[in-house]
Amino acid sequence: MAFDNESFEEEENFAQMFAESEKKQETSRIVEGEVVEIQTDENRALVGIGEKLEGILSLDEIRDENGELKFNVGDKIKVMQMGYYNERPKISYKKVLEQEKTIAFIDAHKDDYEDLVVEGVITKKNRGGYVVEADAVSFFMPRSLAAFKESDDVVGRKIKAQVVKIDPAENSIILSRRKLFNEERKKKKEIIDQLMAEDVVVEGVIKKITSYGMFVDVGGVDGLVHYNEISYKGPVNPSKLYKEGDVVIVKAISYDKEKRHLSLSIKAVQPDPWVEVENELDEGDTITVTVSNIEAYGAFVDLGNDIEGFLHISEITWNKNVKNPNDYLEVGQEIDVEVIEINSKTHKLRVSLKRLLPKPFDEFMKKYKEGDVVTGTVTSLTDFGAFVRIDGVEGLLHNQDISWDKNTKAKEVLTSGEEIEVKIAKINEEDQKISLNRKTLLESPIDKFATTHKVNSVVKGTIRDIKDFGIFVSLEDGVDALIRDEDLAPLVKEDLEIGQEIEAVVANIDTRRDRIRLSVKKLDYIKNQEMLEEINDNESHSLGDLIKDKFK
Repeated sequence: MAFDNESFEEEENFAQMFAESEKKQETSRIVEGEVVEIQTDENRALVGIGEKLEGILSLDEIRDENGELKFNVGDKIKVMQMGYYNERPKISYKKVLEQEKTIAFIDAHKDDYEDLVVEGVITKKNRGGYVVEADAVSFFMPRSLAAFKESDDVVGRKIKAQVVKIDPAENSIILSRRKLFNEERKKKKEIIDQLMAEDVVVEGVIKKITSYGMFVDVGGVDGLVHYNEISYKGPVNPSKLYKEGDVVIVKAISYDKEKRHLSLSIKAVQPDPWVEVENELDEGDTITVTVSNIEAYGAFVDLGNDIEGFLHISEITWNKNVKNPNDYLEVGQEIDVEVIEINSKTHKLRVSLKRLLPKPFDEFMKKYKEGDVVTGTVTSLTDFGAFVRIDGVEGLLHNQDISWDKNTKAKEVLTSGEEIEVKIAKINEEDQKISLNRKTLLESPIDKFATTHKVNSVVKGTIRDIKDFGIFVSLEDGVDALIRDEDLAPLVKEDLEIGQEIEAVVANIDTRRDRIRLSVKKLDYIKNQEMLEEINDNESHSLGDLIKDKFK
């Protein structure tokens, strides 16, 4: 019989080398002896083997599993004599048991040992190969059949090997680890070729569950079922669905020859529920689903046919300030949703809950109109203003519409959560935007100013800003007024400075547009007119005297 180009001539040489290495001073023989003395302190027994010879036997060889001695003084015992040590016969009870076990193994398998695999421990390494023991039977594995590197430290290692020769005459059993590898590789290739055939479905046993999938044994070959290949729902935690030892139906989907990795699939054996989705559902349909998982960014919903849809946080409610989906949903809850996207290529299905709910803006339009004064809640503050919620709809209150003081900022006078009264200034139905105003509900500084000042009233103020077209003057109670360039004469604009006090008359008060205009030019005209009138009323005085008095 030939296998893997190995010759039995070589095996026989190795077997001979093994046998010779076990021989000592003379050929080993089994004799019946008698226990003469037990020397516990020395951990040995003296056994008479005839011809007034006593051999030394280690007590460790005749202890049972509980550490008790199997033989006492006077008991008969079979031992193997294997030569001499310090002029005493070297004997072993263990070797007798091993030989008996080996002979029994040979008798049981000498005519039928093909494909026989044993699992044992390497107990010794010699020049020819390795001694392997399994169930007290000794085997020999030639170095050329061991498939070990010369540098490998293998004594004490547990191995599997195939029986390739039994020699009853020599009581020898030869193993080949290399033959087993070749047979397993051949068998594995046959199994993989069969698995990779089209539409082959087989049973497998789960051997190990990991965080990324499961290793499944199919006919002696291990394959990986990745967590993406367990269910059409997508990635799932295999430990929640299966346990080691479970039988599963799988199908091979790929094999990497270089890495020798076999990929299996459970979901490939099942009907594809996406076919049903594509045939039965359309975007815009309303379906009843069950909330299966909630994340910070949304929720997954179960359609009931091994398919999950995704409900993004922005599609849960019309409220734009949702921070946690758990505030609106709970696992196991049944809800009606609208299908908003079916992607057949990526097998993604998106749904919306809010689209089945009344739109807050539509409800707002039914209830309010421009000019209404309402109470709202500040929801957020920005650099440009504040957002105020009114019956589920947010309107924008710009900084410029908070107060008559143009320097007022929302962050300075409002707090998030505060209730304030505002006026609906504008409703943009197309863009669904609402503009609010708060300052129109407060007394206008211009209105207040108009009650105490009339056109041509003389006022004093401080130059706040100088522009290309004129200057802005700060008056009392935070009122601003404009003096245009053409109204500055006889003053020279280039000579003016911010902070400088200036006198002028009120030229115009426009309460509707919240504006006041001043004029230095008109003030100068009025003063000149008053001067002329005074001259006309005092003819007794000379013109020169009046002018002199005026400028004292």
